[in-house]
Order: sequence, then C-alpha cells, then structure tokens
Amino acid sequence: MAITLTEAAARHVQKYLARRGKGIGVRLGVKTTGCSGLAYKLEYADEAAPEDIVFDAHGVKVLVDPKSLPYLDGTELDFVREGLNEGFKFNNPNERDRCGCGESFRV
Repeated sequence: MAITLTEAAARHVQKYLARRGKGIGVRLGVKTTGCSGLAYKLEYADEAAPEDIVFDAHGVKVLVDPKSLPYLDGTELDFVREGLNEGFKFNNPNERDRCGCGESFRV
C-alpha cells in the first residue's frame, strides 16, 4: 500500500510548511459526504498520531489513518496550475465515479 506525491506537490507543501514555521507534512483521509459518498480531506500535520501510517515522498511525510487507507491506496497527490487556478489534484486509481460538482467520489 502506498500514497505518493509528485515533486510539484512536495515543493508546494515544503514551501507552505516553511512559511508556517512548523509542521511535518500533510494528513490525507476521506470522509463520508456529498452525492457520491466520499470526499478527500487534506490538512497540514504538526505531529503524527500513534495509529497513523506514514509515507515519505520527496522529503514530505504523508500521514494516513488506517480507515482511509483502503480508499486511498495507490493515490498520487499532485499540485497543478490550470490558467488562473491552482490546487491539489488527487489521482486515485480506486475512484470509480465522481459527482458532477467534483466534490465527492465513489470507489
């Protein structure tokens, strides 16, 4: 099981953590919501919880709780700029469907 970050995503996280002045990486998970059932949760992490599964990608720690890992296994987190918009993009091979608004997904 693995979660990866592209170099662009890792650079973005490292820059943000440096500006913030603290943090060890990002916490990635899923929550039940939306019209398709699941939504991604992404937040900056200051410390790891004992139950967290930790992945290291390009020098950035990605922390995932054990309940979310089956839904996220194989996911690549990218940071993309499209025109004037920029943000994280989840490339999840487990996604089978995504709602029309793009807020939630189904596995």
